[in-house]
Amino acid sequence: MKINCVIVNYNDADTAICLVKRIHGFESLAGIVVVDNASADDSWERLKALEDEKVAVIRGDRNGGYGYGNNLGVRYAIGTNQATHVIIANPDVEFAERVILAMSRIFKSHPDVGAVAPVMEDMQYGGLGRGWPLRGFAGELLAMGPISRRLFKRALNYPESHYRGKKAVYADAVHGSMLMVDGGAFLECGGYDEHIFLYQEESVLAWRMRTNGYRTVVLLTETYIHRHGTTISKACKGQQIRQRLRHESLMYYMKNYLYINKLEELIARVWFQGIFAEIRAAAKAEKLIESIKKMKP
Repeated sequence: MKINCVIVNYNDADTAICLVKRIHGFESLAGIVVVDNASADDSWERLKALEDEKVAVIRGDRNGGYGYGNNLGVRYAIGTNQATHVIIANPDVEFAERVILAMSRIFKSHPDVGAVAPVMEDMQYGGLGRGWPLRGFAGELLAMGPISRRLFKRALNYPESHYRGKKAVYADAVHGSMLMVDGGAFLECGGYDEHIFLYQEESVLAWRMRTNGYRTVVLLTETYIHRHGTTISKACKGQQIRQRLRHESLMYYMKNYLYINKLEELIARVWFQGIFAEIRAAAKAEKLIESIKKMKP
């Protein structure tokens, strides 16, 4: 196996540079490919200074989003660096070299596996991210709503028995903040859908992997830290903007992968408006609570 790591940057060179320096000495990594998604700041110049015999820095011709940048990096890793397997990692993650070694062992023993991910430790929302089953129309809508995804958490995810007493399990979808893919399988599946700028990429890759006969594994014995939103919040400022982007990506996914009809599309758009109302109400409540706190002696 020849393993590369792909890191996509947009206007956040500090975070990307920290990750490159943290993993540069990993002997299991044959190369690191940093993709700058046409940043509007000085990221390109700063990242180019990282280049050496192990690090390559390439630039996209536009800010095409998560899928575009990672597809560009994976193709470079495979085509130029002759990598067989590629780690796709957000700049705002932390992981040890043992995680890479553990993931690589899964590929060696299971030739039908196209992707492997460790358990995500989410530093913003808490909890552990261990993957989820591909959902239908109703499931995707429920998973989008801040309240509904909590109320229907059990129905939207694998039961706890799916993980109990196991070192690794199959899952449909895994978190995209860090995973390792088989390079050949990734390209055969078409990689990420570049019509999606951000969000919903995990479901697309899961759908494409499963459709092409590849399985995805969650490695329960290893974890990585994800400082959730560190990079995204810099690229897309404002909760309303990010939520609108989520809705657009989910609508595209439902139309092109779940093949929803016109009535279902109408239901989804009404549901999205309800989520926006929910977010606005929560924001007002938060401001009211802060005002009351300030009034107290």
